[in-house]
Amino acid sequence: MSYTLKNIAEIIGSNAVVQDEPISHLLTDSRKLIHPAESVFFALHGPHRDGHDFISALYEKGVRYFVVSKIVDDSNLPGAVFLRVDDTLSALQKMAAEHRLHFNYPVIGITGSNGKTIVKEWLWQILSKDYHIIRNPKSYNSQIGVPLSVWQMNSQHDLGIFEAGISEPGEMDKLQQIIKPTIGVITNIGEAHSSGFRDHFQKAEEKLKLFKDSAVIIYSADQPVVHQSIQKMGDANNRELFSWGRESSHTLMITATSKRSSSTHIGALYRQQSIEVEIPFTDDASIENAITCWCVFLYLNVDPSVIFDRMKNLQPVNMRLELIPGINNCTIINDSYSADLSSLNIALDFLEQQTGRQKKTVILSDLVQSGLTDSDLYAQVAHSLKQRHVDRVIGIGNNIATHLDLSVSGNDPTLNRQFFDSVKTFTEQFRQSNFRVETILVKGARIFEFEKIVHLLEKKLHQTVLEIDLKALAYNVNQFRMKLKPGTKIMAMVKAFAYGSGGIEIASVLQYHKVDYLCVAYADEGITLRQGGIQLPIMVLNADENSFDAIISQNLEPVIFSVSILETFIQFLNMQGLQDWPIHLEIETGMNRLGFSLDDISLLQPYLEQNDVSVKSIFSHLTSSEDANDDEYTANQYALFNEAEKMIRSFVDYPFLKHLSNTAAVIRHPGLQFDMVRLGIGMYGVNPTDQPGMQLETVATLRSTIAQIKKVKAGETVGYNRKEKLKEDSLIATVRIGYADGYLRALGNGAGKMLVNGKLAPVVGTVCMDMTMINISNIPGVKEGDEVIVFGKDLPVKNLAEWADTISYEIMTGISERVKRVYFEE
Repeated sequence: MSYTLKNIAEIIGSNAVVQDEPISHLLTDSRKLIHPAESVFFALHGPHRDGHDFISALYEKGVRYFVVSKIVDDSNLPGAVFLRVDDTLSALQKMAAEHRLHFNYPVIGITGSNGKTIVKEWLWQILSKDYHIIRNPKSYNSQIGVPLSVWQMNSQHDLGIFEAGISEPGEMDKLQQIIKPTIGVITNIGEAHSSGFRDHFQKAEEKLKLFKDSAVIIYSADQPVVHQSIQKMGDANNRELFSWGRESSHTLMITATSKRSSSTHIGALYRQQSIEVEIPFTDDASIENAITCWCVFLYLNVDPSVIFDRMKNLQPVNMRLELIPGINNCTIINDSYSADLSSLNIALDFLEQQTGRQKKTVILSDLVQSGLTDSDLYAQVAHSLKQRHVDRVIGIGNNIATHLDLSVSGNDPTLNRQFFDSVKTFTEQFRQSNFRVETILVKGARIFEFEKIVHLLEKKLHQTVLEIDLKALAYNVNQFRMKLKPGTKIMAMVKAFAYGSGGIEIASVLQYHKVDYLCVAYADEGITLRQGGIQLPIMVLNADENSFDAIISQNLEPVIFSVSILETFIQFLNMQGLQDWPIHLEIETGMNRLGFSLDDISLLQPYLEQNDVSVKSIFSHLTSSEDANDDEYTANQYALFNEAEKMIRSFVDYPFLKHLSNTAAVIRHPGLQFDMVRLGIGMYGVNPTDQPGMQLETVATLRSTIAQIKKVKAGETVGYNRKEKLKEDSLIATVRIGYADGYLRALGNGAGKMLVNGKLAPVVGTVCMDMTMINISNIPGVKEGDEVIVFGKDLPVKNLAEWADTISYEIMTGISERVKRVYFEE
């Protein structure tokens, strides 16, 4: 289906007079531009960004067509065409809904609280052998993601699979018009995204609106809320209800689930016939999701023997892009589970976000066919690679070797290309020296077993890892943004190795998500960020004479806290012939650590009236903004800071920023925001106050594994110095983490606990340098090699801090750099 600009104007209700220019691509994110001449940009207005702000930058890159809801000054944009509408998001959705009407093949719509993406991907795994399928990439199930996904439908597909997620009433009506599923699938109704609904029943009723015109709804009747809500809907349009459960009244009656060590056998009755499947999973969520998929296959009349063969080979769905340390100072992005055009572009965007100044290498397998010819498919792949300025492509597979080479040959002499017919050939010819100081995206269809390539490239460290959820980090930053007054800037604290989470990787995400400033403790931390490609302004808290050269060479901004250091810095600037260097003045208001007291401020006047330095900001530290007992003291600090500002303004006649609020103050003292706030521990998902209401997500999860399990008799002791004697026969597991990794000795002898199989296991004996022992006597089924959660979502770092009689900051910043950091984005 082809469109022209004139078609689009008519569909979205714009009165603009336009020509019949061909349009192939709808664009909502300026960073994902690939085909500027054939794209129309929808300037969406979100809570944190306004798409209209990116129009000029897109124009410079060749985009000429824009859907806007504001009047745009086009005096410097000759040839630009603006389609004016009341609501750009509504216009995007209208466009996708119109596009959907042109296709009559089956479309499966999936909704629910959990499992939507798993069910979608498993349906794709099984059915892609028989259908050309269009589906949402990753979890593009939002008000923006769904229309962009449906827009990719074309006549070469013969099945659509789209998931839809909502967070409040009214949203599903819009998505229903876009997806118009002929087959409806609802997974379950649970706690996820419940805050916008009155109760679970309202949530279910809203989600079921997706199936208003569906011929069938497939669901679990063992889910009471779902079952009752569907019964309440009735059988409009003679809609079929395909239910599964453990009673004979259900379409698919589950008769048995038999769990083995690594698989589950499921028996059922369907149309009075006994049938069965086997899946390579044992957890309850996977079993539920697999049965839901089974129902879809039965409804589509897939042969039961085919279903059995394919379901026993179901593969786990990797929901995230992992960023892990690699050999020779490389960084590896592991996406070795799927390869199609949509997910490739998502992975390339992540590569662009994380690369900085490093070279970019992509190791890519043959792509899964999507209805395009090989030449068209790999032409789009080549364009995507060049658009992101990839330096080297390593292709594995016969199709990519043939068609990608033809697509880019002669067009880009700087693009280094190598091709291998298989992973085996690549591994046989692998040389570590060929990969050095670069970011490497490893992306392959599962059948290629690219995990073997990842294993070759990753830096070999021990089995304790700190996982960092980059999406959760960005989510938390945006949660705090919503508490700020318009125009208030954010300074992100990335000192102390970004609270133990890794400086460059965290700073890259913060830069990508438009924070205004970064703050480090020492100049060498700033140097590391600059070398990693971070361009944001960086404030250095602890500047001294030895760091001045680095501060100047790396364009860092020092904090000045005394007249003597200001005088020394100005002398250094004069020797370099520099003027107007940005500085930040620290004001003493009650911390009694560093800074200018009110009595000292007059001493600044002769220095600041010169042009040697330029005051970028003044700030102070709150001592106890999280503590309600000290609110009076906090108010006094605020008053002193205001007084200091007035004094400085009496002899500094240009504007400068003021910042006082830390994480706790943003939550508890909204009146102290001034021009900028400093976010620290809150970005990482820790609320340092007792005040509820902040819906923060866990960013860091510290995991380890069990090295050995021993039966130890009552009366025996465990660990150094025989500090703890067992009162009864016990099962003791040794975990691969110790105080050299940052697990505090204060957590020994029963003070601390770790999470094993969802249950807490107390620490036994003294924490060793590299190992810690835990008592797993009351936790069944634990095996050597099993995973242990030291802290994370289900065991908050706050708990460890309380057990060790310290604070979350010490726990997080104390994680040793020998612990491998694994960064991922869902």
